[in-house]
Formats: sequence, structure tokens, C-alpha cells
Amino acid sequence: MRAITRRSFLLSAGAGLAAPFLAGRAEAMPFVEASFPRRGDITTGMQATVTRIAMDQPLVALTFDDGPHPTLTPQLLDFLAVNNIRATFYLIGSRVAHHPQLAARIAAEGHEIGNHTWSHPSLFGHSDASVLSQIDRANEAVLQATGRLPVTMRPPYGNFHPGQRLMLHRMRGMPTVLWSVDPEDWRRPGSSVVASRIVSQSHPGAVVLAHDIHGPTIRAMPATVSGLYTRGFRFVTVSELIGWPRWDQRRLRASAGGQRS
Repeated sequence: MRAITRRSFLLSAGAGLAAPFLAGRAEAMPFVEASFPRRGDITTGMQATVTRIAMDQPLVALTFDDGPHPTLTPQLLDFLAVNNIRATFYLIGSRVAHHPQLAARIAAEGHEIGNHTWSHPSLFGHSDASVLSQIDRANEAVLQATGRLPVTMRPPYGNFHPGQRLMLHRMRGMPTVLWSVDPEDWRRPGSSVVASRIVSQSHPGAVVLAHDIHGPTIRAMPATVSGLYTRGFRFVTVSELIGWPRWDQRRLRASAGGQRS
């Protein structure tokens, strides 16, 4: 019997941290130009999609969806700070509006914030106008909280067809970021299972999916980070993995129509 994926399950259904132990990140490795096409070269939705970046360097991007969570996200941030790790947080706009100071902390501590829509709907059947409304409202919430605009978007449940991905890139300049490592932490398999899956499945250029709204996921991070360090991996944000400048060092503003300039 075929394994049930997170997306198929959701479609069919309708949808305390361990003590830090790492002294700090090793010296940053030089980046190579990523195999992500320039904006003008993108003509299909699949070209506007990032699931992994082809590279030989042992770099992975840890990403966390569905926050910010008022108690769990600060625990995760404390752990990442002690271990000098930058991650990428795909935040829900309505939650950013409720917790703007927490979103500001995420940005201030050097992490990247991506767009995870305003209210976390499955976008697959939405009109272009509805999609852009979800994206723009979330972007505005992040901008108000942090002074910066997200540069990538992750669709809830991964439900975003290729035509929508191309439309978003053309209209807002934002690639769709999915993932290549999924520990299925939303199923609550336990922190040791989450850590084991991430460590064993990671590869150079991986985008790791996790959720900072689940306690076991937060508790899995010490073993996850230790295991990935043992395998020789280093941690970067999604922008860095793609080969772009660090998000917290960019100054982007929205021009007419929501385009970035």
C-alpha cells in the first residue's frame, strides 16, 4: 500500500528544550553560484520552484512553518542563538499580526522570514487575485513587524500548481520554496524519530521542512543539529542556499503592483 503523504492526508481529511551543547558554528564556507535561474529566464512554474539546490557543499537549510508560536518559537530561537545557526521561518501573516514582536525578534537574530500566506489555506483552487491577496497581506504583516519584505513563498501543504507558481514569480518576483527532506513531524512521531529522519535524509543543498508549532519538533533540534554536524553539514538560510544575499542584509521595498525593487 502506498504511504500516505502529508499533502494527500490533509487533502483527504480536509485538512521544554534539552540543554544546548554546541560551542558554535564552524567558519562560514564560500558559496558557489546556485543553479536557480535568473528572473528573466524563468518561463515555467517548475523553474520558479525550489525543492533543493544542486551543489557539492555540505549545506542544508532548516525551515520552520506555521509560526510564530508564542511559547515554542522563543525556545527554538534560544537554541539557534546559542548554536549560532540561522534558519528560515515561513510565517503565517495573521500570526505575525498577533505576535509582531516575535516576528521582529526572528529577523533581528539573523534568521530569514518567508511568506506562508495570510491564513494558511490550500491555494490550489484559488484565483490569481485570491492568491495575491493572501501573499500581499502576509507580506504587509512581515513588513510592518520587521521592516523587510519576504523574498520567497511556501504554499500551505505544498498545494500550488505550476501555473500559480509562475504567476507568483512574474507578479511578485517570489519563487515557491518546497522541500526535499520531510520528517513528517506534523504526525507527532516523537522527537527522536523527527531527529533521525532529518539527519538520515539530509543531503547537500537540502531544504528541510519542520514546524515550530509542535513541542516534539523543538525537542528534536539538539539531536538533529548534533547529528547533522557529525555528518559534516553546515546551516544556511534559504536565500543563502539559493546563492542570494542574506535576507537580513537586504533592503527591499514594494513598488506599484507589489513588485520588489
